[in-house]
Amino acid sequence: MTRTGRSGVLERGLRACFDGDVDALPGLFTDDVSGWSPNMLVRSLDELKAVVAERDQSLSNVSLQIDTLNIVGSRGFAEYRVTAVFSGPFVIDESTVIEPNGQEILLGAAIAVDFAGDKISAFRNYFDDVTLLGQMLAA
Repeated sequence: MTRTGRSGVLERGLRACFDGDVDALPGLFTDDVSGWSPNMLVRSLDELKAVVAERDQSLSNVSLQIDTLNIVGSRGFAEYRVTAVFSGPFVIDESTVIEPNGQEILLGAAIAVDFAGDKISAFRNYFDDVTLLGQMLAA
C-alpha cells in the first residue's frame, strides 16, 4: 500500500534514514528539523544528513516493517520493526567495539513527528538500546 500526504512523508522519511538515502531527506524534512533518539541528536537538516550519511555499517540486510502509522493534524506517529544481520563491527567509541555475531537482530521502535506543511519539522524516536546491545552481545 502506497501512502500519500503526510503519512507518505513519514514512511518515506523512515525508509530514507534506514536506507541511508541522504538525497531524499531535503524533500521530507525541514531545514531546521530537530530530533533525537537514544543514540543521536540533530538540530538541522545538515546534521540529520551527516548522521544518515555516517550510518553504521555493522548491520546488513536491513528490513523495515511499519506496523502502525497515524496522522492527526500536524502530528504523526508510527510503530515499526527493523530486522537486520549483525555483520560488521559496532564501534561505540575508540576503545569499545562489539564484534559481529552474524545473528539476525530485531528492534521494535516508535516515532512521533511534527509537521510544518508537508515536511517533518521535529521527531522523537523511541527504542530500547539495551535490548539492541543485548542482541549484539549474544553468542
